[in-house]
Amino acid sequence: MNSFKDGDWVLLVTTDGAKTWISRVGTRFTTAQGTFDLNDLIGKSPGCSVISHRGYRLYAFRPTPSEFLLRGLERQTSVAYPKELSYIIHRCGIGPGARVVEAGSGSGASTIAFAFAVGSDGHVFSYEKRAEFSRLAQENVEAFGLSDRVTFRIRDIAEGFDEQDADLVFLDVREPWLYLDQALGSVADGGFLVILVPTTNQVVETLRSFSSRSVVGTEVLEILHRPYKPVADRLRPEDRMVAHTAFVVITRKVTPFERVPEPQTPEGIDSQPDSGVSGRYSQA
Repeated sequence: MNSFKDGDWVLLVTTDGAKTWISRVGTRFTTAQGTFDLNDLIGKSPGCSVISHRGYRLYAFRPTPSEFLLRGLERQTSVAYPKELSYIIHRCGIGPGARVVEAGSGSGASTIAFAFAVGSDGHVFSYEKRAEFSRLAQENVEAFGLSDRVTFRIRDIAEGFDEQDADLVFLDVREPWLYLDQALGSVADGGFLVILVPTTNQVVETLRSFSSRSVVGTEVLEILHRPYKPVADRLRPEDRMVAHTAFVVITRKVTPFERVPEPQTPEGIDSQPDSGVSGRYSQA
């Protein structure tokens, strides 16, 4: 990895790994263990350490998107958690070169996760109705250094999306069933539509709305994160866990088709249970 430069984000970890913080290289950072001069990190590689004026040590790393979202993201809204975002990215095959459309921008948590995944050849288009939320999301994305991969649009998505043939359309809005036609108009045939909602009522309403749309393979799930105490002599779960944060609804768009009548049994041929052999053929 490249060495730290002045102004870089840095993840600071205690020697026992129990506490972590995010700060900036070139600043002074203070905890109960003393003041750490983060100018000392300039020119050093991630994995190095910095010593406080009281002689305590913190290890320094570059924060991953997950660590930045949980520790460094300035927020005005609830945010999608890494446990959901990482699953969505892998389940939907979002990688370098992918095109992702999302609504809303919120505080930029999902925007950062998607922008990191699509690489320099992909792009994220982030829609938000409220200008103040869009500005905060832009600031957070810029802070993580991914602004060139994201286009922000301030718009009510009831008016539709500008983009077509997206690999993924992600809806993190209160009433996603109101915008299914707009979302499916933006996602490519065979692409994914993913919806994130916190309550079962919202899931039920969304599923009912799917019945009249050209989608298949719908999944509904929640992801629980249960960490364990990493102590060999007394391995056990932590006292707290990140349990329910949201339901994830995933479905795939298919090309519309014209429904045709079910095939009828030819007159004069008895209807028999399917034996596994086509009725067009007979054995000698």
